[in-house]
Amino acid sequence: MPLLPDTGYSPTHEDRVSLDAWFAEYDAASGKRDVERMADLAVFPLNLVSDDSAGNGRSAQWDRERFVATMTQVMGGGSQDIAFESTRTPVFLSSSMAVVFTDSTMTVDGHSQRLRYADILLRRDGKWAFQTMIQGGWGDNL
Repeated sequence: MPLLPDTGYSPTHEDRVSLDAWFAEYDAASGKRDVERMADLAVFPLNLVSDDSAGNGRSAQWDRERFVATMTQVMGGGSQDIAFESTRTPVFLSSSMAVVFTDSTMTVDGHSQRLRYADILLRRDGKWAFQTMIQGGWGDNL
């Protein structure tokens, strides 16, 4: 197991279980291309961090409307579900904040693509929501 940074907080079993449950719900919505449900699981304005095709770092804040419009375009209009196989490494900064690094394989219509990204999640009123998405290569869309 990789050595994780010491943030001064040791997550409880419930912290990890609840975070894993959130990702299972988000992946299920993504797999069905249910962008509205994906948006329900976010905190807006949503921060996005990426880089563009020229190699420059970019960031933006999206409201729900922009997230839904962009993700609807990105996810496409296909009727076949998208499958995800993911390995996640959460770093809990506190009981209500986590940075989660993900290595994933996304498969659609028999074609697979590897993804690596990070999310910052917040727990509010006992429920997790993502607030920041970090992934290379999307900056031209920001």
